[in-house]
Parts: sequence; structure tokens; C-alpha cells
Amino acid sequence: MSNLRFLTSGESHGKCLNAIIEGVPSGFRIDEDFINKELKRRQVGYGRGKRMQIESDTCEIKSGVRLGLTTGAPICLEIKNKDFENWKIPMSTKELDLKNREILKLVAEKSFTKVRPGHADFAGAIKYQLEDLRDVLERSSARSTAIEVAVGAISKQILKEFAIIGFSHVTQIGIVKAEVLPQSYTLLKEAAEHSDVRCADDVAADMMRVEIDKAKSEGNTLGGKFEVIFGNMPVGLGSHVHWDRKLDGKIAQAVMSIPAVKAVEIGVGIEAAEISGSKMHDEVFIADGKIYRKTNNAGGIEGGMTNGEPIVVKAVMKAIPTMRKPLKTVDLYKKEQTEAHFERSDTCAVAACAVVAEARIACVLAEAFLEKFGGDSLKEIKKNYEK
Repeated sequence: MSNLRFLTSGESHGKCLNAIIEGVPSGFRIDEDFINKELKRRQVGYGRGKRMQIESDTCEIKSGVRLGLTTGAPICLEIKNKDFENWKIPMSTKELDLKNREILKLVAEKSFTKVRPGHADFAGAIKYQLEDLRDVLERSSARSTAIEVAVGAISKQILKEFAIIGFSHVTQIGIVKAEVLPQSYTLLKEAAEHSDVRCADDVAADMMRVEIDKAKSEGNTLGGKFEVIFGNMPVGLGSHVHWDRKLDGKIAQAVMSIPAVKAVEIGVGIEAAEISGSKMHDEVFIADGKIYRKTNNAGGIEGGMTNGEPIVVKAVMKAIPTMRKPLKTVDLYKKEQTEAHFERSDTCAVAACAVVAEARIACVLAEAFLEKFGGDSLKEIKKNYEK
């Protein structure tokens, strides 16, 4: 049984972002170009900020893959931060001579003590007893999701060997909701991939761009809602026997912990509150020995386990809390009322958040898949899967 897990490190303006993935069996084909395409998907989108113009993320596989195939050893990934060239002094890992006025000036220019409401600044500074909020911002920044998308790309390539494919699409930005969507997952995916707001409803997409432009002109930001779908799921991933092994719980935790996500739904989600039992639960039918369902309100998960239907996850992203028109706050050093610190930011990043959610869910599914069908090599896993 494989124990797939990963750890990441790195700061927003530090030297690089890293990940070590443990538990990937041998024999899986890993395409570095695919990882970089996934990283590009995270960076594009209407409403993104100037950071996306500075960084053009590429991932380098440092170990664990030889001649394009996994070896069973831990996989190390690295994404260099190109903007680090402008932050070498203030983000130095070495102790600096702060008596040097030039060095002190460069460090002070990037330090701040004005709390940004909605960020980790206040709680992080109190918890870790930090005087400079830069020490909180750098790790709590959504920049960390870049390396998570790279890890997700590895997970997606594991799942792809068994034809398990996922995608995402945006259903709402601000007050604008998608109303007319393609009925097939194939058309839905294609339409979303060709939209700079990842919305498959062309009319709604145009209105979303207008809302984003309006927010930008006002120095404001926008949130929204998106949906992630993974198809061709086998029955029985996850478990009903313990609360912490239920797959929907693991998926919810993985998506909920993405910066700015405030709600996660499985299947019909919150609509279940107003649907009667006779209409809510997906009836089971059989024809020619094949068991099937006509609906998927459960979102592919019953009792904490996959039931063979596509997994459907919805999530809500709040408006980004860093705004050009700052909110009222407190300076933790001066202990006085002021306005929030402004750091370069996006106006709307719902489309990017959807891609990050894809990656997080892929990691959870890959872990669950290897737990059920696991072995030390792809050949062994395929034998277990085909039994």
C-alpha cells in the first residue's frame, strides 16, 4: 500500500519554491512539459496582476525521475522565483549587517507593520511573535500554490494512467452567474479552457470581464465560485469506517485550505437543504448486468467513498483582501489607527483558484487510488486494478 504525501517550502519573493513528493511508485511516465503547461494555466486569467508578467513559472525535476520514468524514490521539484533578483537583500537567508545604512534601507523598504484585513498578518504575527509582517506574508501568500500545482500535475499523470481525468470551470464572478452551460463534460471542459475567465457561458463571461474591469477601476477586488469535476472514477476510493478516511472530508480539507476559499460543496452542495429525500438521492438501476444512475446529486461520493459517478466539487473564493483602495486597520508597531499595507495584487483570481483546486483534488485522489490499488510499481498497480 502506497503512502503518497508531499511537503512544500519557499516564500513569495524568496529564491524558489520546492516540493518533495514521497510514495510515488516506479514506472510512471512523467512529462515535465505537462507540469509547465499546468503552471501556465494557473498564471493566466482575466484580472490577474503584474506578478504574472514578471514570473513565467517553469518547474525543474531535481530527483526521483530517470529517463522520463519514476524510480520509486522521492521526487523533488523546484520553481525558481525570477523576482528574487529584486529581493536579494530583504529576503536574504543569511544574517546581514543592519548597521550598514544601505542594507538597512533595503530591508526596511520591504518591511511593514500595517495589518491587511483578510490576510494571515495579524494572527501570524501574534502566534509567531513577529515584528515584521513580511515574515507572515511571504509564506502565507497564494504564491505557494504554484508549487502545489506542480505536485498536482504529478498526481494527474498518475491518475491519467487509469483514464481518470479532471477539469474545472468558473460558474460565478461577483454577482454574475453562468446560466447556459454545455450538457456534456467534454464540451464544458473545452469551452472553459478557451475562456480567459474559465467560464463556458460566453454571455456570462463577457459580463464577468465587465465586472472585473469595474472593480479594478474602483481599486476593488472580486471573488466567485467554481466547479471541479473528475471522471472515470472506480468504486471504493476512501472509506466509511473512520471519519478521517472519508474521501469527501479529505477533499473538503484540501480545497478549503486554499488561500481565499471560504466554502466547499460536494455534488449539489448547499442545495441539498431544500431538496426532499425522494429527489435528492440518486436511484440505482441495472440493464444488461450493468449498474448505473440517472442523476449524480451525491457528487460521486456516498458514505465517504467513490460510487463510480464523476466527482463534483464546488468552492467559493472570497474577494482578494489586498486592495488599492485600502481598508481601515491598525499599525502593530505604532499601535495606532491607519490604512492597510498594499502589496502588488490581482483584481480577480477565481480562474486561477479553480486550477489550484484541480491540483489539490488530484493529489487527494491519487493518494486514495494508490491506497486501494497500491504497489511498488506501475505494473503491480495495474494488476491490482484489473483484478
